[in-house]
Amino acid sequence: DDTISLTAIHFEKTTLKTAMLNIADFEDSFKAGQQLGQELAADDLAHIFVVSDGLKVNGSELVKGFNEVLPDTIAVTGGLAGDAANFEKTLVGLDSAASDGNVVAIGLFGSDLKIGHASKGGWDSFGPERVVTKSSANVLYELDGESALELYKRYLGDKASELPGSGLLFPLAIKETPEQAAVVRTLLAIDEEAGSMTFAGDIPEGSSAQLMKANFDKLIDASYDAAEGTVEALGGAADLAILVSCVGRKLILDQRIEEEVEEVRSVLGDDTMISGFYSYGEISP
Repeated sequence: DDTISLTAIHFEKTTLKTAMLNIADFEDSFKAGQQLGQELAADDLAHIFVVSDGLKVNGSELVKGFNEVLPDTIAVTGGLAGDAANFEKTLVGLDSAASDGNVVAIGLFGSDLKIGHASKGGWDSFGPERVVTKSSANVLYELDGESALELYKRYLGDKASELPGSGLLFPLAIKETPEQAAVVRTLLAIDEEAGSMTFAGDIPEGSSAQLMKANFDKLIDASYDAAEGTVEALGGAADLAILVSCVGRKLILDQRIEEEVEEVRSVLGDDTMISGFYSYGEISP
């Protein structure tokens, strides 16, 4: 916290191309993702790493935009910038001063680069599965016909006055169909007047939603599992590992947060350079 961390990366054979846009210039996050994907698309494109504004961008729509214009063989990873638990403004820059609303995409090109990625959570679902009865994109209004905001306040109790930050303690597990794997949606903002809650990704009407809570050991174990999955996908040792971790994990683990990095280190070994940030949304296939 309150420091600057720099990681310099030099490639011997891999080439780079970057693209940046501001979400204010686009109708929605989907079209922004399409635009960036089209700018970087090429026969020798190997990977795209994205760093995005964390409050004005719908992460799932941004990813859908990329996937719409890219072949299935190209993975997109990265994250939405975070502002600790302040939810005021997030800053991203490319060859210029960082400012809010920016989305940066880094294209990595060539056949020599090997990329591995994995994503794990470690949250426990609890309580009944509820149906999303009113929502619009990433804005949630009602669960089972009841105000979602009032439901959250009941679960938060004394911490309700600390919303939206305290909402990070209870993300939502969303399933569009019963057989689909759940995706985790983290709270970004609330609107008392509208009775709405804005999340970092889409919450479709008709999908099921279940509250999640922290399990300390499972959260830390998930870091180990993600590192193992990355090494397995990579097929060997890594020179660099970029860790994108949810700010909700940081708030809950508190003094134990260093353990998630230690778990990754135990898998990757001492020769791998580790960098990363706490985010308002993680991007991984």
